[in-house]
Amino acid sequence: MSPAQPLAPRATPAGGKLLTAADLAALPRRLPSGDVRYELDDGKLIVIPPPGDVHGRHQAKIVAHLMAGAEDRGLGEVRGEVGVVLRRNPDRVVGPGAVFVLARSLPVARSPEGYLETIPEIVVEIRSKNDTDARVAGKTQEYLAAGVVVVWVLDPDAGTVTECRAGRPPRVFAAADTLACDLLPGFSVPVARLFAGP
Repeated sequence: MSPAQPLAPRATPAGGKLLTAADLAALPRRLPSGDVRYELDDGKLIVIPPPGDVHGRHQAKIVAHLMAGAEDRGLGEVRGEVGVVLRRNPDRVVGPGAVFVLARSLPVARSPEGYLETIPEIVVEIRSKNDTDARVAGKTQEYLAAGVVVVWVLDPDAGTVTECRAGRPPRVFAAADTLACDLLPGFSVPVARLFAGP
């Protein structure tokens, strides 16, 4: 996939300034009150709390499975929790739990700030307890509109993985199912293994 393509600039909100990916990269990662993460929503800063332990555990599992079952077999490269530039002017920078870039899209393009500009073919979002259905659906549609082929939404509470693709109804993989993808020939993992343990 090619890097995110620039869009026509949008009007700055009254009394506000749209931030850029460069501004985002310059923000502190630690405040006196603790660690902090950010995203840009078309130039507007979103402050995000650091991931909780459950999120981190599930992220580590999916990254490990993608590493062993796909990257180590030469299918591409996995990244965990990386900034991805979905679009520019104004800038939209998101931080999914994990991404996979197929070999055909390598080497990746990086922004001057170090964010991923190559749109990954697979994006993994790990649903948190505060995520609403509308928020998850909206972000999924943004990924697909930017050129992501497959979005996997891991739901630790439900123990499911929902696969979303443009123009298709979502497909839910339950605990008894095996997660596989045509983009990753030979890759498979029992869904229950992604959610097993504390």
